[in-house]
Amino acid sequence: MSTSTQRAPSREDFAALLEESYGQNEAFEGSVIKGRVVAIEKDVAVIDVGLKTEGRVALKEFTGFGRDPAPKVGEEVEVYLERIENALGEAVISRDKARREESWVKLEKAFENNEKVEGVIFNQVKGGFTVDLDGAVAFLPRSQVDIRPIRDVGPLMNVPQPFHILKMDRRRGNIVVSRRTVLEESRAEQRHEIVANLEEGQVIEGVVKNITDYGAFVDLGGIDGLLHVTDVAWRRVNHPSEVLSIGQTVRVKIIKINHETHRISLGMKQLLEDPWQGIEAKYPIGAKFHGRVTNITDYGAFVELEPGIEGLVHVSEMSWTKKNVHPGKIVATSQEVDVQVLEVDPVKRRISLGLKQTLQNPWEAFAEKHPQGSTVSGEVKNKTEFGLFIGLDGDVDGMVHLSDLDWNRPGEQVIEEYKKGDVITAQVLDVDIEKERISLGVKQLANDPFASISEEGAGEVKKGAVVTTEVLEVKEAGLEVKITGTDLTTFIKRNELARDRADQRPERFAVGEKVDARVTLFDRKARKVAVSIKALEVAEEKEAIAQYGSADSGASLGDILGAALKAREEGPKK
Repeated sequence: MSTSTQRAPSREDFAALLEESYGQNEAFEGSVIKGRVVAIEKDVAVIDVGLKTEGRVALKEFTGFGRDPAPKVGEEVEVYLERIENALGEAVISRDKARREESWVKLEKAFENNEKVEGVIFNQVKGGFTVDLDGAVAFLPRSQVDIRPIRDVGPLMNVPQPFHILKMDRRRGNIVVSRRTVLEESRAEQRHEIVANLEEGQVIEGVVKNITDYGAFVDLGGIDGLLHVTDVAWRRVNHPSEVLSIGQTVRVKIIKINHETHRISLGMKQLLEDPWQGIEAKYPIGAKFHGRVTNITDYGAFVELEPGIEGLVHVSEMSWTKKNVHPGKIVATSQEVDVQVLEVDPVKRRISLGLKQTLQNPWEAFAEKHPQGSTVSGEVKNKTEFGLFIGLDGDVDGMVHLSDLDWNRPGEQVIEEYKKGDVITAQVLDVDIEKERISLGVKQLANDPFASISEEGAGEVKKGAVVTTEVLEVKEAGLEVKITGTDLTTFIKRNELARDRADQRPERFAVGEKVDARVTLFDRKARKVAVSIKALEVAEEKEAIAQYGSADSGASLGDILGAALKAREEGPKK
């Protein structure tokens, strides 16, 4: 049996073992390791980390922000090993970094599970605050501090409280937290609990918290309900501040609860008797009442008949004569007025009222004062293509149609002689009260020329008859003449002034001269009459030829015409 002898380690072997030992120790750098407190020197703890060397950690790293108490000698603690040995031969260790490493692991798990974490606001920075999350530093934006903006954050500093992690990036070392979401979540739970104990139809007390244009928010003990302006009272309330004030305690009825959004609708008027009950009996159609104008719109005015009961006077029912006028020019807010009930709809809670119905219809009044055939005077208000509008008594208008301006001349010609502002006299032809129309006539004030010729006397003025006319006006186109013995006037055109073209000259005649002519047209229905000197001469020529011009007489045409004219002149003397 042979025995072997062990060789003593050489210098090279010792160096290799030493290198191996240090290499294993270097593997701990950058990680959290355990150590034991071996001494407390002033504000520093000396910690043995088992690496043949010791490290020092400031006590404030253990006690900062109200953390654990300072460690005691012999106590085991966890620290972060940055380097095994520094220039002084000591291990470089940190309690803060150890805690930070531990915190990141916990925070990442809380972030994944959407759990709250506890932290302490310890400093203010641009745009927000810094929060210590047990070693890890997070950023708290100013908008995430509270549900509502707060001026003084002092009471929240250095106080442990819950936060929600909004986002985190370990590589960059960034963490963003929110205190607001925690408060909202807590508030939502509280609201849910309160809403669960409320029921629609329940009557409770609350305090007016805020007033807006559309209503008031009432605190029901941790949750707000909306009291809409239309549910404050049965009567019209233009703004909630007319009835309510902030801090006022009110009794309200819960009208509706939305359990998903936690919105609660409240009402005060629902606690009072509904004035619309039996409304048809209180306000029968056709009855007249006294009321007060509460509101004016473009389409009419609202009149309060009693508290909670309003009716609408539509703009069309405000005045008999003022059309297309804004209601504000007829009535004013708070004005006392008399109205008549036109319609009642209890289902839609609407009452239609009339203001003009309490006043006399001006067309009825006009018809009573100015019956058909009477004469009235008025100012020309407007000229249109079909006639004149005349302003009359009672603020009503009458119309003179073109056909009623003159007996003889066309209305389109006569209307040019009138202008706005002229005061004229006319005859009342017709009053239509329902259609609100008054028909007037100007020509009816003068005699109808055709009326001067009776049916029996129509033989004197008829087609083919010879009449004597008086020249009224000489014009380049002919003569304006009047048939003597009548009121008829007519116009003889230039080519009807003589048989011979050379004699068809108007200037041959003078105003006032009497001229015989033959009637070529007489239409009583169409109110037309026409005369012609030429037609008379032609007719006389034919008659003379027939009477004096036999074939064997030997007389010339001149002799025949001369004899005819002589006989015509002597005729009246016989």
